[in-house]
Amino acid sequence: MPKIKRGATDLDGILLVDKPAGVTSHDVVDMVRKMTGEGRVGHAGTLDPAATGLLIILVGPSTRLSEQLLNHDKTYLARIAFGRSTDTDDSEGKTLTEAEPLAQTGDADFARSVLAGFVGTIEQMPPQFSAIKQSGQRAYAAARKGQTVELVARTVHIYSIELLAATPDSWDISASVSKGTYIRSLARDIGEAVGCPAHLAALRRTRIGDWSVSQATTVEELASLAAAGGLRERMIHL
Repeated sequence: MPKIKRGATDLDGILLVDKPAGVTSHDVVDMVRKMTGEGRVGHAGTLDPAATGLLIILVGPSTRLSEQLLNHDKTYLARIAFGRSTDTDDSEGKTLTEAEPLAQTGDADFARSVLAGFVGTIEQMPPQFSAIKQSGQRAYAAARKGQTVELVARTVHIYSIELLAATPDSWDISASVSKGTYIRSLARDIGEAVGCPAHLAALRRTRIGDWSVSQATTVEELASLAAAGGLRERMIHL
């Protein structure tokens, strides 16, 4: 495949990508830039590096749809681990508190009763390690310097939370939520409701609006399609 000069091409559309763990959303954007030679590439909703699942990549003039697509509701599969809280509210952070998990967390009925208390419109405090801007800087940038940012609770809506599995150490859930919802914060707050520190141990985004991760292409498949000149046919047009 001849090398395309990076810049503007005639490509225009949306790619649904199944992001693997260990790469950032920006890494995927950069991959698509290199594959296509198109400089105008973005995404509609970040996934943390450890998370997997559906990432919407926008190519060419479709990058202007970013704000519109950010408003879509989302569904996640998540594992909430009990016994440790962290400064990032996930397994990547430094430990803040530790405690033995409670035997009652292994009871499915107890788990469902706790989760039911989070369904509906709630006030949620974002994680300190988040991309929210406060006083001109990202919260995570301040947190990395050891500074505490005074964040403001956000109103979000939890449409449903389904319990998939419960043990004393962790709960597996499926959650459908509104824009702006942090599943890391949900894990932290569930731990507080249970009475045991908790963090988000695993996360996979399975849906954004009407799009499912089952429709997505892996980054390896994208590379193969680009090499064969078939990337254009994979793009969705709105």
